[in-house]
Amino acid sequence: MAFKRYNIENLEIISAGAEGKAVAKLDGLTIFVPYAVPGDFVDVEIYKRKHGYAEANLLAIRTPSPDRVVPPCGHFGTCGGCKWQMLSYDKQLAFKQKQVEDNFRHLGKFEFPELMPIIGSEKQYYYRNKLEYTFSTMKWLSYEDLKRYEDGEFYEQRCLGFHVPGMFDKVLDIEHCWLQAAPSNDIRLFCRAYALEHNLDFYNPREQVGLLRNIIIRTSSTGDLMLVVVITELNDDSKGFLQAIADRFPEITSLVYVINTKMNDAIFDLPFHLFKGQDYIMEEMEGLKFKVGPKSFYQTNSEQAYNLYKVAREFAAIQPDDVVYDLFTGTGTIANFVAHQAKRVVGIEYVDTAVADAKINSAQNNIENTEFLVGDMAKIFTDSFIKKHGKPDVVISDPPRAGMHPNVIEQLLKLEVPRIVYVSCNPATQARDLTLLNEKYKVVAVQPVDMFPHTQHVENVVKLELR
Repeated sequence: MAFKRYNIENLEIISAGAEGKAVAKLDGLTIFVPYAVPGDFVDVEIYKRKHGYAEANLLAIRTPSPDRVVPPCGHFGTCGGCKWQMLSYDKQLAFKQKQVEDNFRHLGKFEFPELMPIIGSEKQYYYRNKLEYTFSTMKWLSYEDLKRYEDGEFYEQRCLGFHVPGMFDKVLDIEHCWLQAAPSNDIRLFCRAYALEHNLDFYNPREQVGLLRNIIIRTSSTGDLMLVVVITELNDDSKGFLQAIADRFPEITSLVYVINTKMNDAIFDLPFHLFKGQDYIMEEMEGLKFKVGPKSFYQTNSEQAYNLYKVAREFAAIQPDDVVYDLFTGTGTIANFVAHQAKRVVGIEYVDTAVADAKINSAQNNIENTEFLVGDMAKIFTDSFIKKHGKPDVVISDPPRAGMHPNVIEQLLKLEVPRIVYVSCNPATQARDLTLLNEKYKVVAVQPVDMFPHTQHVENVVKLELR
């Protein structure tokens, strides 16, 4: 039997919850409402109900919260990328701080000190150094657009923008994005305008045909600029497209293209071809230079990444004779960042191209006390590995959202190193792992860092000491 939707009027929003949704409670039922702000009184439509909770659509705001602000982005509410733009930034930070504390208190079983005040981002807009846009013939239409179309009005179905949440085949045509600094918006608008003017084929995700698939824009603090253009073939049209971009934007220092004829958008298993300039851009941090290629991972908020790494370095308290292990080292940014304080740094990462970048980054900065190894942490972080590379005095771990594998935690408990620094993008899995480490380690410092304003995501750095 299909669920019968129903409305609730004048519902009070009491808190911020998971996935950027706000929370209300009514008669023992927890209700999740997107785009609402704690302190709002709203009308909602319940469209899904399970045991103890429900999902709702926001219909109207009866009384706005004093913490509600006007979102600057014209795409807010549809794009889904900045779900907290309607919430004042100081309140965003407060809820992120609370998110870390709640996860530790409710999901973890360990003692922890009072959290340090969250480090906010100096830039709340135009802070990302990487964005990806999709060409599509399946433009997302608003109800107003659909009405005009039904009335016989022509509309352009080709678009360049972001996938609409929950719809793999619908793309929102973006006019202005507040996430990446100039000339990012100008590049996207030019690419779309040129492709429309020259009648180039935009990709159709259902029929899986079309010349133009994606563009990826990467900026850097040094002023370097990379554009990756994803196409299905290199022909006169795509060559003309690339040349037009190069002519219009001489500030692009790296223009790269990828030929993707697969049924999915994954491109990291494909070769990248240089069209103009260098095949990398440079990032800089405290005088260290980091080579960032089209496949390289680099924290997408460069300025906050620096603050995050400074916290990790401070917590690590590395001494000149210390051997440091950097688990999940990526392109070795943290390893190279702390290397000058240590006797030796060993970085471990399962992506071979990232390890290659890490080695290049050490070499170009004349860092000779780092060693980077490729392997699955759960499989290679063994007794024999420790015997071969030396017992660490400090461990820094920055795992993916899923957290650390039980094998890794078991080895850390056996090692009994004096200090562990745990950097996490997911306080929930971090709380789980800290509970397991609690057998031998105590949490002595907790520092949240906001890397992504206007989203619910928060990074968190924890310092652990051997009991």
